[in-house]
Amino acid sequence: MKQYKLTIKSQGRGYSLITDQINATIKDEISSIDIGLLHVFLQHSSASITINENADPTVRVDFKNFEEQLVPRNFPYKHNYEGDDDMPAHIKSSLFGCELTIPITGGRLNLGTWQGIYLCEHRDFPHTRNLILTIAS
Repeated sequence: MKQYKLTIKSQGRGYSLITDQINATIKDEISSIDIGLLHVFLQHSSASITINENADPTVRVDFKNFEEQLVPRNFPYKHNYEGDDDMPAHIKSSLFGCELTIPITGGRLNLGTWQGIYLCEHRDFPHTRNLILTIAS
């Protein structure tokens, strides 16, 4: 097994396609793996990761708009130490999740044709987010 740390600076609330950054970090290691797995773990409680449509950027806009309706800021949250986006960000992180497992086949991530990996930033302002990438073959 091999493990890498990938640090990404988010742009603030929204969905950033990070497939290329992950591939760039692990490409040398997975190039010789015929069958294996990549486990991606996000070390944060106010962001999440997901796999979804990567061809049409309006998907990202719709995700952002939907999550704002699903988990509104104007709910009477008790936890607000870091602002009104704090508790909604924690809820969204739990709903979307902080880990993924992706098959490696023939030296590459075996994502579907239209799939990409997204960092979902649930806070208003840019943050530094750490991902732990673990490769098993």
